[in-house]
Amino acid sequence: MQTFYSNGKLLITGEYVVLDGALSLAVPTRFGQSLSIEPISEPKLIWKSFDANENCWFDNSFELEASEILKQAQHDDAISKRIVQILKAAKILNPDFLNSKSGFKVSTHLTFPKNWGLGTSSTLINNISQWAHINAFKLLEKTFGGSGYDIACAQNNTPITYQLQPLNRTQGDTKEINSVHFNPSFKDCLYFVYLNRKQNSRDGIATYNANKHHLESVISNINTITSLIIDCQSLEDFETLINKHEQIISDITKQATLKSVFFKDFKGSIKSLGAWGGDFVLATSKEDPTAYFKEKGFDVVIPYDDMVLKN
Repeated sequence: MQTFYSNGKLLITGEYVVLDGALSLAVPTRFGQSLSIEPISEPKLIWKSFDANENCWFDNSFELEASEILKQAQHDDAISKRIVQILKAAKILNPDFLNSKSGFKVSTHLTFPKNWGLGTSSTLINNISQWAHINAFKLLEKTFGGSGYDIACAQNNTPITYQLQPLNRTQGDTKEINSVHFNPSFKDCLYFVYLNRKQNSRDGIATYNANKHHLESVISNINTITSLIIDCQSLEDFETLINKHEQIISDITKQATLKSVFFKDFKGSIKSLGAWGGDFVLATSKEDPTAYFKEKGFDVVIPYDDMVLKN
């Protein structure tokens, strides 16, 4: 049996503008997803996916065919279609993938609730890429799309900076990924709060693309904020920086900041992570803010060290 594992992700700075070349800070999480492959003699894939509680939330089998590569053997649902799409794309990138007359039992195991938005898709893409011996960024381009920072987190065990460097149209974008030392002295004052308001990243990106303007100055400001956040020595300076970041993205996307909408009376700062209004936010507080957020109806409050992977 082969087993592959990929880290989950959180984008600390650069949401949306990472797509246009902004320097962004991202962290891999202590949560992730594994993919186990067990050979069988039959020419099929028997696929089961398990959540963090080991409950099976997806169960289907796929016939392996030389011409079509895969065909659902049971039900034809959206998840099955997505798996077929990913595996066919992997086959294009490596024609030898799934090219034998035998098959596999495939199982995926999440270590976080699948609605948390920590990278259910990106960890699957990276795991399948390891299995197929292909470039995970190329597989992402052929399937879900996006900047690719989540794939970088899946592959790295330290905080990273991630930046797309535009090339010409035939070459596409090149990615600059650097490991950074981001371990703030005030991390005991940082918390991740789950909003349980799942956002479609593609919808958020479409809104951003429709509204973006003056990108050169925006990206320059975000680059500066990212660099300063990495080296930040005090909670007060950190709060100032993330407040500036929130206002910049608010202006460019024409969306109100989450703090102004939901948490006006919160004493600390609130920063969106990823698609605005979606999964997790970063909150700063000198005292444990769990009671505050629970009173607002948000029950999942995770301290920084319980979320971010320690290398």
